[in-house]
Amino acid sequence: MRTILFMGKGGVGKTSVAAATALRAAELGYQTLVMSTDPAHSLSDAFDLPLGWEPTEITAHLFGQEIDVQRELETHWAEVRNYITALFTAQGLQEAVAEEIAIFPGMEEMASLLELKRIQNAGQYEVVIVDCAPTGATLGLLSLPDVVRWYMKRLFPWHRRAVGVVRPMARHLLPFPLPEEEFYEAIAELYGKVGELKELLTDSERTSLRLVLNLERMVLQETRRAYTYASLFGLAVDAILINRVLPQEVTEAYFREWKALQQEYLQEVEESFAPLPIFQARLFEREVVGCEALQKMAVALYGDTDPTQVFYPTSPMKIQKEEGEYQLALTLPFVTKGEVDLRRLGEELLVRVGAYKRHLFLPHALARRQVVGARLEQAQLTIRFAEAEGPPW
Repeated sequence: MRTILFMGKGGVGKTSVAAATALRAAELGYQTLVMSTDPAHSLSDAFDLPLGWEPTEITAHLFGQEIDVQRELETHWAEVRNYITALFTAQGLQEAVAEEIAIFPGMEEMASLLELKRIQNAGQYEVVIVDCAPTGATLGLLSLPDVVRWYMKRLFPWHRRAVGVVRPMARHLLPFPLPEEEFYEAIAELYGKVGELKELLTDSERTSLRLVLNLERMVLQETRRAYTYASLFGLAVDAILINRVLPQEVTEAYFREWKALQQEYLQEVEESFAPLPIFQARLFEREVVGCEALQKMAVALYGDTDPTQVFYPTSPMKIQKEEGEYQLALTLPFVTKGEVDLRRLGEELLVRVGAYKRHLFLPHALARRQVVGARLEQAQLTIRFAEAEGPPW
């Protein structure tokens, strides 16, 4: 299954671009599903058709789905949510309020992405197009698998054993409930699903991330950051899509400065993101709503090109061996040396860039070696590992 995720700042037309890509894929004969992980669903508006929590046929070979987050939470988070609700209720909150608080930030998007893994396992579609939440929410979500993995390795086993010991004695003594064994089983099951999801998202042969932007200063800056952090978390960006470019036939003096600014930013985009391919869609005469308008956008973006192909094959993380040393290379575009913080924590490597950090759980070949050096050159962080004389950390 080919998976293509579209991410961008809110308001850049990301949903329209994702919908147009899905429509073009279906026209080429691929059995295609377009879905949204954005709680503020807009796919129905883009196609001007009602879409539900189950796949709905839009055209031949094309189905659309807007995830019912409450249903997904009940499926994937039921035991966890029930315990958190009970915990808050025991502290005096009304049950309805406790149920709302029990939905932590990121849970809705994660539940939607877990549906993506279920779809892959079902094998019903050849192409799945994902309209992601705005950049900030999606970037926070990308770090969640590493956070869950860290918790499962460091705290989960100890916490589970400790609660199992004290539960019989504390049941009538504590003013709040302790989690039952079903809670821990649900956490363990969720951990397995999150691991499978991460494998899917970081498989550059099957999954690509495409960044959508407008030719505006703030949008361009956020897209640069998105490219950096997506690479940090192992997602392969294979194309940049520029939306709402003023066409040449717009000659009115009112738009003269806008056109000049757009040309300036277009040059910045080409210089910043090379060698990624760049696709453009002009600002249309009217809003892009409905299949006919989306088809025009697809033609403007891709022409006769198959949009499901991998436009730029790359892998954000590579491990190789040179002259007896192992080297781990991470692609980190737009990053300077002073922005990177690198730490060794046992079998983990903690890489922090700006506000985001990634826990890299090292494979056995690297975990038993010492870090002997690191360098950042040409948007690539290379970390060297050599045989350890003593403990590797």
